[in-house]
Amino acid sequence: MVKQSIFGRMAQLAKANINSLLDQAEDPQKMLDQMVRDYTNNIAEAESAVAQTIGNLRMLQDDYNEDVKNAQDWGNKALAASRKADEYRANGDTVDAEKFDNLAKVALQRQMTAENEAKSAEPSIASQSEVVDKLKHGLDQMKGKLNELTSKRNELVARSKTAAAQTQVHDALKSIDIMDPTSEVGRFEEKIRREEAKVRGQQELAASSLDAQFNSLEDLGEQTEIEARLAALKSGGRTQALGASNGPTAGSTVDEADFDKL
Repeated sequence: MVKQSIFGRMAQLAKANINSLLDQAEDPQKMLDQMVRDYTNNIAEAESAVAQTIGNLRMLQDDYNEDVKNAQDWGNKALAASRKADEYRANGDTVDAEKFDNLAKVALQRQMTAENEAKSAEPSIASQSEVVDKLKHGLDQMKGKLNELTSKRNELVARSKTAAAQTQVHDALKSIDIMDPTSEVGRFEEKIRREEAKVRGQQELAASSLDAQFNSLEDLGEQTEIEARLAALKSGGRTQALGASNGPTAGSTVDEADFDKL
C-alpha cells in the first residue's frame, strides 16, 4: 500500500504538464509557489519512504550475505571434519573416524540449510532491488520537475517585474509627452494658449479704443481751427490757407449751390 502511494505520487508529479497547469491558473505565480511547496514536501516524504525501502533491502542483502557466508563456513567445516575422519580411519581409529564423519554430516546439513535460506531470499532481494531502482528514478524525476518548477517560477517573477517596470516607464513617458494633447503638459500648454489669446484680444480692444480717441482729437482740432478762421473773417481779417481745411462747420449742412449765391 505504501509502495503504491509512493508510485502514484511520483507518477502524478513526474508527468505533470507545467505549462498546461499555468494556462489554467488565474495567478500563475501563486500557483507555482504552492506547487513548489507541495513538490518539496512530497519529495521529502518520498525520500523518507524510499530510504526505508532501501533500508529493508539492505537488511535482506545482509541476511543473504550472512547465509552465504554461513554456507561457506559450514562447507569448510564439513570438509575439515571429513578429512579428519579420513586421517583417523587411515590410522585404524574407526571410532574417531566415525565421529568426525558424523560431524561432517551435521556441517553439511547446516550448510544446506544456509544455502536454502539464501536461495529463498534471492527473489525478494531481486524484487526489492527493482522497486528501489524505480523509486530512485521516480525521485530523480520529481527533483527534475522541482527544478523545472523553480526555474519557471523565477522566470515568471522576473518577467512580471520587467513588465511592471516597462508599464511604469511607459506611463511616465506618456505623462510628459509634449506631443500628446491629453497629457499634463499638453493640457497646461492649451491653458497658456488660451490665456495668450485672451491677452491679444484685450490688446486689440485697447488699440481700437485708443485709435478712436485719437480720431476724436483730430476732429476736434479741425473744428477749432474753422471756428477761429470764421471769427477772423467776421472781424475783417483774412483767413490763412496754410494747412487749412474749408470744411463745413459742425452742426450745419453746406450745399455747393450756396456758394453760387455769393
